[in-house]
Amino acid sequence: MLQSLAGSSCVRLVERHRSAWCFGFLVLGYLLYLVFGAVVFSSVELPYEDLLRQELRKLKRRFLEEHECLSEPQLEQFLGRVLEASNYGVSVLSNASGNWNWDFTSALFFASTVLSTTGYGHTVPLSDGGKAFCIVYSVIGIPFTLLFLTAVVQRVTIHVTRRPVLYFHIRWGFSKQLVAIVHAVLLGFVTVSCFFFIPAAVFSILEDDWNFLESFYFCFISLSTIGLGDYVPGEGYNQKFRELYKIGITCYLLLGLIAMLVVLETFCELHELKKFRKMFYVKKDKDEDQVHIMEHDQLSFSSITDQAAGMKEDQKQNEPFVTPQSSAPSDGSMGP
Repeated sequence: MLQSLAGSSCVRLVERHRSAWCFGFLVLGYLLYLVFGAVVFSSVELPYEDLLRQELRKLKRRFLEEHECLSEPQLEQFLGRVLEASNYGVSVLSNASGNWNWDFTSALFFASTVLSTTGYGHTVPLSDGGKAFCIVYSVIGIPFTLLFLTAVVQRVTIHVTRRPVLYFHIRWGFSKQLVAIVHAVLLGFVTVSCFFFIPAAVFSILEDDWNFLESFYFCFISLSTIGLGDYVPGEGYNQKFRELYKIGITCYLLLGLIAMLVVLETFCELHELKKFRKMFYVKKDKDEDQVHIMEHDQLSFSSITDQAAGMKEDQKQNEPFVTPQSSAPSDGSMGP
């Protein structure tokens, strides 16, 4: 008897705080996923980093042995300056001297990466004025971009998602949830094909040093706004039609970002995902909501009543004083 009562009380306690338990498991799962990613990246990339460090040490030692007139501090000072310039997007290599980082098309590409928060990091402002302007430009431009993307995605979603789902639901009588799921899967497939696979094939042809995997990697990193900056198109030696190529990439990134947001919004509108998200939200107490609404209504009504009474008093004070007129005598009481 006591065990059954304790078990039922535990069940009621869990059901009462179900949202908090789900949120706790969500936080724990996210932390475990972070740790899992760190373990995998470390185990995969650390051996390659070690091999690269050993190779650089051998090259440096061989270079100093072949050039005895050059001391190690001088070489390190030169290499440090070269690496510092490379971090700003300036290279000392002869095959890269023809590419300017701040012509109009490159600056347009940089502005698009800043406003979309992609930020490859391959080109950064060099001057203090440029850094200050980048701060002000981003503070205004990023909310402006969010507003622009929200408005565009809302309009596109109506024509691409809601109307087709409603048409098949009304015209053919299919279940709305089933139509929404099938439509979301098809839209995701079309988006991945048009903005990932096809552009990856194009980049693998236009970029000499990129294979299909690297091109697909660039598309995903860019459209997900991660923007690591290890692969940036249009930076090769003697790139043909570089200005037009940069403008095309800017348009591709903007359209691809809109398409990704439309697909994300389409999946978020699925009934199953809405139910899944509500598991982690704080559930509002209906009684508290009703009390707040009643208090708000009472305050609003009292304020409106006070304002109306005040307006009536003001009108009485502004009206001119009028003496009461005597009533007209009736027909039967006419004097002689």
